[in-house]
Amino acid sequence: MVCRPLYLPYNTNLMSPQPSTLEEALRAVPPCFPRACAIQSCLQRNGYNESKCGAEIDALYECCIEMYKHEGLAEKNVCCPKKPLLELKVKQRAAEKGTGAELMETRRR
Repeated sequence: MVCRPLYLPYNTNLMSPQPSTLEEALRAVPPCFPRACAIQSCLQRNGYNESKCGAEIDALYECCIEMYKHEGLAEKNVCCPKKPLLELKVKQRAAEKGTGAELMETRRR
């Protein structure tokens, strides 16, 4: 898939590649796609230095966690790791930050 602005199924207006809320990212087709694109953009801007794109990676994982909560394991999504790998990645990122190994809670805006 190519990252570009997406049409959301509930709205005929063109959305920006990076939605401002988690709810918008979840309504994208496929879910969380704009947040995956934000990682690609960040990596390109920063010479593929993953350490400079932590916020974008965390935002994608946050979206994926919520997607699995709402859709369950039946959801197939090219943007999100499978749930067991996602849980492992979130634990690893939390350990790297020194915040323990719990799944991060989503922030409501």
